[in-house]
Amino acid sequence: MNPTPSPTAPGTGAPSPAGAAKTGRATTGASAPERLLSLVQRQGVLAVLLLVVLIASFAYPTFPTLDNARGVLVQASFLAIVALGMTLVIITGGIDLSVGSVFALGGVLAAWASQWGVLPALLVPLVVCGAIGLLNGLLIARAGMAPFIVTLASLLGARGLLLALTDEGATTHLVPKDSAFAALGQGSVLGFGHPILVALALFGAGGVVLQRTSFGQTLFAVGGSGDAATLMGLPVARAKVTVYVLSGLLAGFAGALNAARLSSGVTIIGTGMELDAIAAVVIGGTLLVGGAGSVSGTLWGVLLLAVIQNLINQIGSLNSSYQSVVSGGFLILVVVAQRYVSRSRRTL
Repeated sequence: MNPTPSPTAPGTGAPSPAGAAKTGRATTGASAPERLLSLVQRQGVLAVLLLVVLIASFAYPTFPTLDNARGVLVQASFLAIVALGMTLVIITGGIDLSVGSVFALGGVLAAWASQWGVLPALLVPLVVCGAIGLLNGLLIARAGMAPFIVTLASLLGARGLLLALTDEGATTHLVPKDSAFAALGQGSVLGFGHPILVALALFGAGGVVLQRTSFGQTLFAVGGSGDAATLMGLPVARAKVTVYVLSGLLAGFAGALNAARLSSGVTIIGTGMELDAIAAVVIGGTLLVGGAGSVSGTLWGVLLLAVIQNLINQIGSLNSSYQSVVSGGFLILVVVAQRYVSRSRRTL
């Protein structure tokens, strides 16, 4: 009798880390407690988001209006695009602290290049910000340097380049009025701004790539165990380089889209955005150690942070700095909950 074949990694004939770790119980299906814990990890933030929205709708009459919802979604769309790239990076066990500065740099480059048309306004920030992501990926994946140090250096470098392009912030590049590039950020379809639709499209594509392609499964394998993924012949270094390039591209594109909406390349934005992106990703259920996560969870995390900010504005007596306090509190609770869930799943 032939032995039962073990699960294999996508595109290879070697066992995947997930397949190697599963026992006979996995083949018959997870137990009810395991399924419940997995559901809490993946969709708990959605339940919290719905609860907060429900309470806010009763407490503040202006909150559930369509105009307010549109405003919340537009403001959240830029962070969502940045957080999408951060999700891919964190799933592999990495971190990208440069996205806030890259976001701001992308906006300045887009506004500067918009005088020559919509294509230069998009291509210039994508090329420059993608190159920053490529440098990050090569230093981390090929040179073996720590992601924290590499991306911290890129944060400072991107911010320095931004200041050099704007004469220390004294020059603000403007987007020509009524240009096609301005319409990209300011236009709408059925009342919903283009940034919302672009973010949804990118998240849809990200979900397909992550869950339905061998590349996506490779990212989970790399985050679960880089050494095991290497032994299976998976392209670990290439996967890491790719996710940092994608993170840079998405941050630069979000910055360009924001510049189109504001009609200028604002130099003071993006500070602390990397922390908001990390918070949204982790709140959404992606493990900081890598190997588990979803783009849908990140989307709910971004929306939760945006709703909290809107609620603070609705209250009126609180300033925006309280958002950081609330976001930090949520982040601590989620990390503690993830630790509890992970321990509970190991004991089942």
